[in-house]
Amino acid sequence: MVINDLIVKENKKIEDMIYEIRGKQVMLDSDLAKLYECANGTKTINLAVKRHINRFPERFMFQLTKDEYYEILRFQFETLELEQGKYSKYLPYVFTEQGVAMLATVLRTPVAEEVSIRIMDAFVAMRKYISTNLIEQKYINDLVLKDSKRIDLLEDAFSSFKEQNNHIFFEGQIYDAYSLMIKIFDKAKESIIIIDNYIDKNILDILSKTNKQVTLITNKYKIQDYEKYKEQYNNVTLVVNNSFHDRFIILDKKDLYHSGASFKDLGNKCFAITKIESKEILDSLLDKLE
Repeated sequence: MVINDLIVKENKKIEDMIYEIRGKQVMLDSDLAKLYECANGTKTINLAVKRHINRFPERFMFQLTKDEYYEILRFQFETLELEQGKYSKYLPYVFTEQGVAMLATVLRTPVAEEVSIRIMDAFVAMRKYISTNLIEQKYINDLVLKDSKRIDLLEDAFSSFKEQNNHIFFEGQIYDAYSLMIKIFDKAKESIIIIDNYIDKNILDILSKTNKQVTLITNKYKIQDYEKYKEQYNNVTLVVNNSFHDRFIILDKKDLYHSGASFKDLGNKCFAITKIESKEILDSLLDKLE
């Protein structure tokens, strides 16, 4: 049991010597020299590599840039003082897993074979660790994505509730009906078209509170009310047309509403105001008006 514990600790120590550089797991030549107990340190490794250079392509071994080396040093010492002469002026080489395995075949140290096996085990452990983390991260990302979709659905539902397009009013809800009508008019940015065969002072009172250009299409109206309105306000144009039975509101020639009651009778009896989403109906209605 004690021996197994020591092996685990040693493998863990080796795992701490594995870094990710350029998307690859690598080990520093100086760390390998210590593990392989090279008498002359990295010189022993460099000499062995030079003698068998054809066995060490770049995918097995490469030299670090200054930034890459300093990044490893910062990782090792947390805070790094880049004083001149404090660290080796020679940029180290690093070995990939395949490079480490190849290095063990060309080194002639007593512990090369044993250490090589421990290093391979450490690389395998690191791959499992990274793989597990990736799986866990994917699981977390999937949960976040699902939760995000749920939130979007809830927001859409809440928005739909908040911006309710269909409304029903019962007898006596006169104020609520007129209040909604004003809110609908306020949604227009430039123009409002109102189709109602019975126009009186009530609708003119509402229109006096908007600065949008309004076209009133009607068949019956009180000329004296309209004339008095024009003396003070210039935002309403009246058009006589006997082609319509139902009541409609068109905002900016983009949004269409249907009202079950004449605007002069809002709230007197049960009725509904409904937004019509069909663009075809809106276009056909606009064509009829032109």
